[in-house]
Amino acid sequence: MEQRTLGRTGRDVSVVGLGTWQLGADWGNVNELEALDVLDAAADSGVTFFDTADVYGDGRSEQRIAAWRRANPSWNGTVATKMIRRAPRPSMRYASIENFRDWTDRSRRNLGVDTLDLVQLHCPTDDVFASDSVFDDLDTLVDEGAIAAYGVSVETCAQALSAIARPNLASVQIVFNAFRQKPLEHVLPAARRAGVGIIARVPLASGLLSGRYTADTTFADDDHRSFNRSGSAFDIGETFSGVDFTTGVDAASEFARLAREHGLDPAQAALAWVIGQPGVTSVIPGARSEQQATSNARAAEVGALPKDLTAAITALYDEKIRPQVHHRW
Repeated sequence: MEQRTLGRTGRDVSVVGLGTWQLGADWGNVNELEALDVLDAAADSGVTFFDTADVYGDGRSEQRIAAWRRANPSWNGTVATKMIRRAPRPSMRYASIENFRDWTDRSRRNLGVDTLDLVQLHCPTDDVFASDSVFDDLDTLVDEGAIAAYGVSVETCAQALSAIARPNLASVQIVFNAFRQKPLEHVLPAARRAGVGIIARVPLASGLLSGRYTADTTFADDDHRSFNRSGSAFDIGETFSGVDFTTGVDAASEFARLAREHGLDPAQAALAWVIGQPGVTSVIPGARSEQQATSNARAAEVGALPKDLTAAITALYDEKIRPQVHHRW
């Protein structure tokens, strides 16, 4: 699989990575054996980048990755994790060097490593991005050897642009897909100029862009696609990319039709669209089965989408999605 350098980490990672939120919690139950099978399938398909967080299943996702790595010591990939969401509120009140050390130490134990490859601030409030002391503290953690590099995971383009201005920032993780195109305007160009990597999360709009859902599709009670549709648990932009489910299903049906007219699997076409945008380093779809992990990885083989298809995707976004999401994030 194609490898791209992840910004200032200097590490090469696969253009299709694996998001592992679902291996910890909030996507319905995935048991440990199923989680290990997903990691196996991803690695066998050439994936060299796993993304996790300390709050995914209260550390369960990190621990499952560690268990898999112990069984697969020859895998020479990169694992990114996140911190600050263990705080009651991810704000400056809790953004201290003491908390940063506690959280990174916990992740080091969970992942079974001395130095974390990449730690990302996990969608904190605006005051955290504005604080010089926060980034000084992150530099300290690098100097101390607890982390090799740091990045941010953001909710808004404005937060991304603020973080990109920081001189030692390695990467920005942002919601970016065919139904969330705003990062194309300023974030991706700014990241390219600064040498900052872009990790595209929620690339399938929580599965909408797979084309498998209908208006009657239901999800488990412990799946965020059930309990966070109103944004009651966390930012609504993380669930279906902030698109109303009925609107999203309708638009996704049209997206799937367009992809199939070009002989493409809808999910793979959606991932290939993201991979093809200048400035994107890696796209991190989740997978709850071996089949999903393998299919997602094959998106790296699609290559550039036909120009008429990309034009149609833009038109679909402008007509059906832009009014709901473009002004919000």
